[in-house]
Amino acid sequence: MTMTETTRTTGQNEWAKPPGRTKIAPRALDRVVSAVTADALGVESHKVSVNLDDDDGCLSLTVSTPIRVPSLLQIEDEPGVVDQQGGPLLGRAKTAQEQIRTRVQDLTGSQVARVIIKITGVTIHENRRVR
Repeated sequence: MTMTETTRTTGQNEWAKPPGRTKIAPRALDRVVSAVTADALGVESHKVSVNLDDDDGCLSLTVSTPIRVPSLLQIEDEPGVVDQQGGPLLGRAKTAQEQIRTRVQDLTGSQVARVIIKITGVTIHENRRVR
């Protein structure tokens, strides 16, 4: 992936391109998307699989990942725990899509056209209480 950014020239109302270009290797971009996805869904980044595609000059991201959920025992003991952890799975996935799009754009400077999340499983979060 190649990025060029225009900068404003001093004293004039014109835009000029700086000499050279900055390249982000696909592997580096893959790592950024994995880390952002893992953070958004509460899983480890090595469990996230990323597929990058071009969509008319913008990025199209497909991520396959488990999602972190509370245990059924915890849900029984604490009825509000699902809402505390972001709500139902589909709502969390929708929120994560926007978080991933925004953070990847902010971190890489690339335009993200689409984020597709494939939930491949769950990681059960055991929240043990100290007695």
